This record gives sequence, C-alpha cells and structure tokens, in this order.
Amino acid sequence: MKKSLLDYTLKFRIPVLIFVMLLTAVATYFISRPERDGVGYAPVQPIPFSHKLHAGQMGIDCKYCHTGVDQSRFANIPSVSTCMNCHSVAKKSSPEIVKLTEYHEKNEALPWKAVHKVPEYAYFSHVAHVSKGIECASCHGDVQNMEVVKQVNAFTMSNCLNCHRNAPSILTYVKDIQKGPDNCNTCHR
Repeated sequence: MKKSLLDYTLKFRIPVLIFVMLLTAVATYFISRPERDGVGYAPVQPIPFSHKLHAGQMGIDCKYCHTGVDQSRFANIPSVSTCMNCHSVAKKSSPEIVKLTEYHEKNEALPWKAVHKVPEYAYFSHVAHVSKGIECASCHGDVQNMEVVKQVNAFTMSNCLNCHRNAPSILTYVKDIQKGPDNCNTCHR
C-alpha cells in the first residue's frame, strides 16, 4: 500500500504541485508588472489641443501653461483660466473653444488626461531638473512638433539611471550638464 501511495504522489501530486507553482509565478509576474512602459501613450483629450500650434508655431513657452515646473515637483496641467487668457479673445467661435468657455463659465476643471506619469513609488522633481538646465524635450520629446502629445520615453528606473550616469553624452537638449545622483534614496524616499 505504501508503494502505491508513493507512486500516486510521484505521478500526480508532485506534477500538479509543480504546475500550480509555475502557474502562480507566471500569473504573479503578469499581474504585478506595469501594463505598459508608456511609450506611444497618447490619450484622447476632452478638447483637442495642438502643441504643434501653441508651442511650435506660436512659440508659447512650456512654463506659461505648465506653471510651477520651475518651482515645484510638478508641471501642473493647465487650468481653464490659463487657456482663457488667450481664448477669451482668440478663436472664440471655434466649437472646441466654445466647450472650453463652458467649462470656464461653470468654474469647472477640464478633465485633461495626464500623458506622462512617473510611477507612484518614485520621487521626481521637475524643479530639480529644470534648474539644472535640462530642457523639457529631454524627457518629453519634441512636443513643439506634436499635434497630439504622446509619451516618447519610458519613465523607468533604467532610463533615469542611464541619464543620471551618462549625462552629458546622452542629453542632446542640454549643454554643460553634470551627471545626476544615482543613489537609491534620490528617487525612492
């Protein structure tokens, strides 16, 4: 009887146990890893906005709309009132500007969808980078030539470390930049 129980265990229990362990490992890997690295992400916005027109052709500085980028961790998504600084006069009858005006009159925030997002477990400060002379395009790409903004770089630890360890050789948009810190607590606080 003992031999048959041993045979049963070797033939069925152990293979099933190994299969369940492998299945669990594979499922855990796919469930816990990020869905995407973000490259190519270009969400449909509630109101189409052309960075190519505004930042490119009209030459509006990033800091005009993305206030705080040179003073805080965040590059704020523009408020409706920022848009209305120009659009209370310019292109007022455009259907999209009419929608924008409705948000403004209701004192409602426009539900913009963030395109670029650093993982929540990582600390990132825009002011630390902007104050060192790193141009927005170094991370965000050539936004001034994008009709629809999309993420062009993965905001991953390896990309950040590559930049911190290899600047100035890889930062084509920066002059005279020094290497950044690469100790763990710089980003993981």
